[in-house]
Amino acid sequence: MDYQVSSKVEKAFSEVLAMPEVQKGLEFIEKDQEQSIKEQIELTLIEAPTFHEENRAKAYCEYFKALGLEDVHVDPYGNSVGLWKGVGGGPKILVEAHLDTVFPMGSVKEVRQENGVLYAPGIVDDTRGLAVLLSALRGLKESGLKTKGDIVFVGTSREEGMGSLGGMKDFLDHNPDIDGSISVDGAWTESITYEATGFKTYEVNFYGIGGHAYGAFGKMANPLHAAARAVAKIADFEVPENPRTTFCVSNFHAGNDAGVHAIVPQATIKFNFRSNSAEVLEELNDRIFKAIQEACDEETARWGKDTITWDSKQYCDVPAGNQDIHAPMVEATYLAARHFSPDPEKVYFNEGGSVNGNMAVSRGLPCVTIGGGLEDTKCHNLDEYFPTEGAYRCPQEVMTLLLLCAGIEGGTDSILK
Repeated sequence: MDYQVSSKVEKAFSEVLAMPEVQKGLEFIEKDQEQSIKEQIELTLIEAPTFHEENRAKAYCEYFKALGLEDVHVDPYGNSVGLWKGVGGGPKILVEAHLDTVFPMGSVKEVRQENGVLYAPGIVDDTRGLAVLLSALRGLKESGLKTKGDIVFVGTSREEGMGSLGGMKDFLDHNPDIDGSISVDGAWTESITYEATGFKTYEVNFYGIGGHAYGAFGKMANPLHAAARAVAKIADFEVPENPRTTFCVSNFHAGNDAGVHAIVPQATIKFNFRSNSAEVLEELNDRIFKAIQEACDEETARWGKDTITWDSKQYCDVPAGNQDIHAPMVEATYLAARHFSPDPEKVYFNEGGSVNGNMAVSRGLPCVTIGGGLEDTKCHNLDEYFPTEGAYRCPQEVMTLLLLCAGIEGGTDSILK
């Protein structure tokens, strides 16, 4: 990869790694892997579907308390929060992983271990991220170093699906003093996400009178036909490849088998669309709803008897955002990823991303999301698995980034200054 890091960030990175205290913390994290895996298993067994993270949130706070964080609590938005207090003179850094998984209650029966691999729904995404934060925190404590800036450790709620990154959004909305953010979403060191792919998810309902498919034919418009016209119009859209933009009508339903000979009174579609550009995302939003209105007008005009109407419900609204690929935090993450990865040449930047980091990037905060990488671990699949070999590398990366961003008392200033 042809990516050049500034001399300022490279110097800070080298100075931090050269400190004996930092090496002590990193060595401790490598030895801490067994404890980290133990906690990962414990947390996986506390199921936490989106919107139902309360038990895991309480348990995660107990880990924070045991490790000496201050002001430990579950906030009003379901986030587990604990404070590492700095000595002053540095930025306030958020480091987070999300509490929720995509699996309904009852999905996790056990965590199976075979030949150094853990098997269970949610064992990686993002339960491993939660364990990474705890191991990185123990490494910080073992180093004996004090940071200049405060570090807020957070297990965030409602990241997945219809949660729409809600825990992260609420935390940032109510903590405007955050100066930089590190998200851990996964288990590895190779992936760097620094941009934000925005997305929206809607349900649209089409309404008509409804009646017998034969007896009422020609006497009324058909809302299902209006929905079909809308889907056909959307299907013909052309969108830019750069910035990457996508759309998908994912649900289309109306009627039932008992009413197979009926003109339905209501039809429903659901759709999702995304873009790495906030401007393109809004343009696509307008195009879609214009197509919906045109479809209703056309179906109404086809029969000239009644009027097809529609309404909508928005499920997700995640902002897009951009950040300089040479922002100091991004450069530092690149150096750390290469240093701690078992295969430095495979470190890569994601093109956009729909992760908790979106909420920070869209606010103009320095932010990176790490955790993806070389392994395909079947995330969001009941067969999800986690190879434990080298699991200590990600918490080592996190500890190093926290020191670089918060600054070290008697050592280095924050790279964010």
